[in-house]
Amino acid sequence: MHSLVIVESPAKAKTIGKYLGKNYIVEASIGHIRDLPASAAEIPEKYKKEKWSRLGVNVDSNFEPIYVVSKDRTKQVKQLKEQLKNAKELYLATDEDREGEAISWHLVETLKPKIPIKRLVFHEITKSAIEEALKSPRDIDSDLVQAQETRRIIDRLFGYEVSPLLWKKVRPKLSAGRVQSVAVRLVVERERERIAFHNATYWDLLGTFLPNGRKTVFSAVLVSVGSKKIPSGKDFDTATGKLVKPDDFVLLNEDSAFRLSQRLLKEPANVQSVEEKPYTERPYAPFTTSTLQQEANRKFGFTARTTMSVAQSLYENGYITYMRTDSTNLSAEALRAARNHIEREYGKEYLPDKPRIYHSKEKNSQEAHEAIRPAGNVFDLPESLRGKLSFDQFRLYDMIWKRTVASQMTDAKGKRKTVTARIDDALFSVSGKTIDFPGYLRAYVEGSDDPEAELADRETVLPDVKTGDALKTEKLEPKQHTTQPPGRYTEAALTKTLTDKGIGRPSTYASIIETILQRNYVFKKSGALIPTWTAFAVCKLLEEHLPDIVNYDFTAQMEDQLDAVSRGELDYLKYLNEFYRGGEHIGLRAELDHKEEEIDPREVSTIPISTPDGEEPIVVRIGKFGPFLQRGERNGSIPEDLPPDELTYYKALELLNNKARAEEPLGVSPENGVNIYLKDGRFGPYVQLGENDGKDKRFASLLKGMKLDDVDLPTALQLLSLPRTLGQKDGEDVIASNGRYGPYVQCGKETRSLPAGVSPLDVPLPKALELLAQPKTFGRRAASSAKSKEPLRMFDVSPVTNKEVKILTGFYGTYITDGTTNVTLPKGTVIEDLTFDEALNMLAEKAAKGPVKKFTRKRTAKKK
Repeated sequence: MHSLVIVESPAKAKTIGKYLGKNYIVEASIGHIRDLPASAAEIPEKYKKEKWSRLGVNVDSNFEPIYVVSKDRTKQVKQLKEQLKNAKELYLATDEDREGEAISWHLVETLKPKIPIKRLVFHEITKSAIEEALKSPRDIDSDLVQAQETRRIIDRLFGYEVSPLLWKKVRPKLSAGRVQSVAVRLVVERERERIAFHNATYWDLLGTFLPNGRKTVFSAVLVSVGSKKIPSGKDFDTATGKLVKPDDFVLLNEDSAFRLSQRLLKEPANVQSVEEKPYTERPYAPFTTSTLQQEANRKFGFTARTTMSVAQSLYENGYITYMRTDSTNLSAEALRAARNHIEREYGKEYLPDKPRIYHSKEKNSQEAHEAIRPAGNVFDLPESLRGKLSFDQFRLYDMIWKRTVASQMTDAKGKRKTVTARIDDALFSVSGKTIDFPGYLRAYVEGSDDPEAELADRETVLPDVKTGDALKTEKLEPKQHTTQPPGRYTEAALTKTLTDKGIGRPSTYASIIETILQRNYVFKKSGALIPTWTAFAVCKLLEEHLPDIVNYDFTAQMEDQLDAVSRGELDYLKYLNEFYRGGEHIGLRAELDHKEEEIDPREVSTIPISTPDGEEPIVVRIGKFGPFLQRGERNGSIPEDLPPDELTYYKALELLNNKARAEEPLGVSPENGVNIYLKDGRFGPYVQLGENDGKDKRFASLLKGMKLDDVDLPTALQLLSLPRTLGQKDGEDVIASNGRYGPYVQCGKETRSLPAGVSPLDVPLPKALELLAQPKTFGRRAASSAKSKEPLRMFDVSPVTNKEVKILTGFYGTYITDGTTNVTLPKGTVIEDLTFDEALNMLAEKAAKGPVKKFTRKRTAKKK
């Protein structure tokens, strides 16, 4: 008989299977096999009449959760039960964190094995780590399981109790979450700061100086005139745009800066002072989950989800240690591996006398775990894996390797130098930095891909001058500066803030950010997270009526208490009771009991726009179909991609006027006398023929680059004439039109996009025929022909089918296949971002659901 080993994913099963002999069978559970009911349909019949049944938690009986095996896991559960019949012992080798412990517990509860059960724990998937785990298995940690279950119950109660309030008071299909709602509040508060921000403009001078007898010039910035300093951005009040201490500064404008430059050019210059101080920079700690997400976002533009997917594939294939950790510790073998490499590759001068020990700055960090590092007792050099890893895997591994090695290297040392130049009563200053000994910077520079090249950029070498040396003033250039509002959160910045405040767990940040994007609380623009007006309304409701729910300290305290449950220091039932029914704080249920009558949906869904004194106010309202502007009886739509801080009073007025103009006809159609309107909708400006309630309405979008003011009646008629027939080719009409992806020409099934500068309103037939004669490099023809060409992407061999996993294009779109199962990729999937592990999980989930039933039409025998 064999031993059965169960892990979470097929990729992990494949790697562990390589290290175990023929006496072991390794299977994957494919994540959680059971959970709380996801819908009313999943609630067991015997509970459906209970008043608490929609929660999936019996709040009347010790918060007992109702667990169900989801439909897409029933086949997998059946398969695992079959494997158990011939097994002599069961090894549960799920991840070492709370979720992994819970998965193991749920497997035991569901499979009900009658054989010995052993829990395997390891932080890396290497032969030595697996063998060591087999020597010292343990039991399932009930405290960890209870902690995970408590978190799951808290999150379910929070979401299922608060979300319905949002549906009734703001708009349908919104959601609230213990960490999600706080994350949204952070993004909204930053946008409020930007809305309230008043910029300021100030001027200074940039001087260019040449020391006597030298050929190299240096530049310095004006810092003071007389006894007063030149201000910088931090000296202005963000709410007023005025100087906080005006008596301490001289505020230059363009004219006064120019006049000052002309006066100073007539005076001699010299070196007022030279200050030089040594500095020391310590290396960064090895990566935690949070710092890995932040750095991958800064350096590669990875989303938190992409970082975790790539990291998980590296872990499950044995290249790095476990990627969900908040510890900065390194094991003794990791320290030896790093120190041996440093001495061998860089020399003894780069090796400290003893290993560096780091203590995590993250709240509730579990120091017993390890930081994220290369796996094994000898770290694989990144270059040795270049052919084995995907592009993203290689980049992430390379970064982890460099950070780990650098963390055990010596400090970087150098000198900081400040030179101050004087012209009459004006002082100019410049600072520089030199690196005397690079230390850890030889291996790793934060935010840089090439440490060696970055070292040169980190140095600013100033001329070797002494106090009193004469200088020649080459140029004094007036420079304008404008203060900037606080920057919006990126994924990295939001992750850092949540970590610093102790809100949530770093392992959940990827799903939290993904959720607030999917729920339309936030959208992305140039990498920045921008809140929607719906997010403003939801925050307003929660802040005014359920303040504890989005209180940063309260949410962090909840995290502390949930961690205390995991350590066995806090009774979970007592905690759940206090959270739900109240104790030191008002319980969630008591908070919600009277809110439905108390909250005015119109008030919470109305956000005023800053309006000049004496003007009629304009507000943003959140309606059933989204946000809109309102001023008295007038309404206007708000473009979906317009950031809230750009919706000023004057922009709002413009949008309202556009709506008013849309209600007045531009003219009438000469063909039938029907009114033609120029409108601006949620998806951009367009022309409409006919009334809103008319049956024969026609629409035409404006061409790219067109503005509302550019459109007169003749132009509107031309737009409505599309598609227009240009002539014929081989008996088929050649037409010009404007489609979803821009203007194009078409003949039969052949289409070609019109190049910039060519309009469908006036493109001639010869030009259209010329374009149609050119080969098509994208679109439907490319998609259909791709079926007979090379795959769009190739992965490794599937551990299930032993065939290569590929991404192909078929008649119904792009799909993944392992030779047996096909999975269509969701629309918008970026193929390059898809990891091997994600592909395997998608295939496994599809396979677990079983084959799609094929229905064939019954044939009836023909009567003779």
